[in-house]
Amino acid sequence: MRTSSSRRGPGRTRRTAFAAVAALTAGAALLTGCGGDTGDAAEDGKITLRVGTFGSFGYDNKTGAKLYAEYEKTHPNIKIVESNVADGQKYWDTLKLRLSRNSGLADIQAIEVGYIAEATGSAMADKWVDLSKTGGADLGAFLDWKVKQATTADGKVIALGTDIGPMAICYNKELFAKAKLPTDRTEVGRLWSGDWGRFLEAGKTYRKNAPAGTFFHDSASGLFNAVVNSAPEQYADASGELAWETSPGVKKAWDTAVAAAQGGLTAKLRQFDEKGTWNAAFKNSKFATVACPSWMTGIIKDQAGAANQGKWDIAAPPVAGNWGGSFLAVPKSGKHAKEAAELAAWLTAPEQHAKVFAVNGNIPSTKDTLSSDAVVGAKLPYFGDTPVGQIYAAAAAQIKPAPISLWDGQVKTFLTDNGILDIEQRGTDPAKAWENVRKLVDDKIDQ
Repeated sequence: MRTSSSRRGPGRTRRTAFAAVAALTAGAALLTGCGGDTGDAAEDGKITLRVGTFGSFGYDNKTGAKLYAEYEKTHPNIKIVESNVADGQKYWDTLKLRLSRNSGLADIQAIEVGYIAEATGSAMADKWVDLSKTGGADLGAFLDWKVKQATTADGKVIALGTDIGPMAICYNKELFAKAKLPTDRTEVGRLWSGDWGRFLEAGKTYRKNAPAGTFFHDSASGLFNAVVNSAPEQYADASGELAWETSPGVKKAWDTAVAAAQGGLTAKLRQFDEKGTWNAAFKNSKFATVACPSWMTGIIKDQAGAANQGKWDIAAPPVAGNWGGSFLAVPKSGKHAKEAAELAAWLTAPEQHAKVFAVNGNIPSTKDTLSSDAVVGAKLPYFGDTPVGQIYAAAAAQIKPAPISLWDGQVKTFLTDNGILDIEQRGTDPAKAWENVRKLVDDKIDQ
């Protein structure tokens, strides 16, 4: 791994972050599916509020907590339409393009923590409604650091916290048993307690007795994300400046992921791939473990499906960390910003946080909800008698947020999709893959 820095001096010519606009234009329909201005008014006089999300937020009326239906029942003049994109990076790229045009945005846009510093930065801060001024949201209910992440330099709060991502390891008990590994969650946690290196050793043990066609872990990129998100220093230094090349956390994550990829411990999958290969691998039990921030439990439930209910369990991670967590923001350009702000405040209120957790496993970012009996004592039906709330509440108590830069999300994508994935799927030499990432950062990121 290279350790020299590519940080640029103040005289270097600035490069725009929208270098890929042409490509993004072709995929712009990914974001909301609305095609035009936001906040449609239907013929019956109802206001249509569009919510743009990625991954699994747990609000929907099909597999989620049915929050949209609940809100519509008490607000008969409102109709809510959610557009969801699996790939968070493509979602963010398209959102940035639409923000630059003030066109085609949803009334509410989700923002992942890896991009929140960019969203609150000088280039975007004025694009959002200040939700500290709209009423309805109790900012004091949120974890202090969650509010701070969504606050601009001049004090505007541009987004409200949905969840946080305390980590665990989810594992397939049936595959563990066949590989002659323990299945009790406490014993499983002891296999790798305190060290990601011990996690790799457990993987080697699994490999010796692995059921045919299965692998210990889903994705080296996913493992990279888990390891880096358990480190006190990640992509930024203490001042919030991008410092990924010299970061001990990035080095540890890179080395661990490379070892897993080259050691044959992973299924060589790209998480959230558009073809659905990763999703299908859950259903077909192709891997035995997945790094499991709380929001991953909802994905396992949806993708592994009813046939695998009761086969998955949750153990403590090698090292505590926080992977992910998101926010809801309201673009200023929306036709119904007032109604959108009211909906965003309601969706992120403690009561709704508790409902989402009960169905989807997303750990709340509101203080009282996080420590409530409803969360700490909760179990998710899909995971049987697993004390899900207890596991994740304990993990959440250990979270120490790392500094974040404007470019954490983009650098993460380069390291995983253009670095680790190339090593894992194409056998690229790690030194070459690292150099490729460095060039991408130099070429694409505006510092």
